[in-house]
Amino acid sequence: MTPSSILTQSSKRLMLFSGRSNLDLGLKIAEHLGIVLGDLELKTFSNQEIYVRYKENIRGSDIFLVQSTSPPVNDNLVELLIMIQAARLASARRITAVMPWLGYCRQDKKSAGREPISAKLVADLLQTAGADRVLTMDLHQGQVQGFFNIPVDHMTALSILTNYFRMLQVPAEEMVVVSPDVGGVKRAKKFADKLGTDLAILTKTRPQHNVAEITQVIGNVKDKVVVMVDDMIDTAGTIVQGAAAMIDGEGAREVYATATHPVLSGPAYERLEDSPIKEVVVTDTLPLNTEKNTSKIRVLSVATTLSDTIQSVFRDESVSRLFDGDDQLF
Repeated sequence: MTPSSILTQSSKRLMLFSGRSNLDLGLKIAEHLGIVLGDLELKTFSNQEIYVRYKENIRGSDIFLVQSTSPPVNDNLVELLIMIQAARLASARRITAVMPWLGYCRQDKKSAGREPISAKLVADLLQTAGADRVLTMDLHQGQVQGFFNIPVDHMTALSILTNYFRMLQVPAEEMVVVSPDVGGVKRAKKFADKLGTDLAILTKTRPQHNVAEITQVIGNVKDKVVVMVDDMIDTAGTIVQGAAAMIDGEGAREVYATATHPVLSGPAYERLEDSPIKEVVVTDTLPLNTEKNTSKIRVLSVATTLSDTIQSVFRDESVSRLFDGDDQLF
């Protein structure tokens, strides 16, 4: 039997649609839900304006729209906003923006005069477009949830990533989890607790945006398997420098890197390929650039986590029960 595009419960209907930013993830989520993606027309006119039209009836349905703000970031953000507004005008009952990677989330405060707080602006745009709820993963900082006046379901890939490193079967006393900066210590501590390992910290300075300089390694990494943990890998400067510092300067046996979001912009792919890092473990919240060398990158899927959360939201069940509060990061 061919799966329907609708999941029903009593008088409620769940429908899932995906934008163009991460269609593969949308298809995986639909498969886990036992449905097919809804029929959605998306195109870009010659003047770069975006057009959206739902090609089936969505009136009265719970609509879930999958869209990460991957490059081109602004195009994918605007596409999502138009998808939300089109669903609102088509009389959807409830609209949830499923944003595994929430772009602009690092711009969550003013660090210098005359700067914007762009994360708050994105939150305002999503709400103005008509979103009733946002589902996201591993925000850079927890306070971004407070920028919304609508519910935010903040999930994490912590269990997915720690399970992978547990399967490597490295004895806990021979492994150490490393936070690449002081701001990520709480995340790394959770990671270390799940693996039963020690924790170490890198200290760094940022002379300018997307530039990091490692200044010190706090903790013992000598002769150990190091797992560097972060929420995202952007230009990969921090983890590549950190890996070199721990192997060349501190005598680490080998270094892995892991993060939920493979932003991987600029020279990131080349840096990772030329680095002493053995493997980079990420998730599919963002699609990889297939034109780049990804031989060191292993991708784990968050589709099951997102589909389980979508079902809980649709059924008006607890979302926190999925983790029993164990993976609360902030």
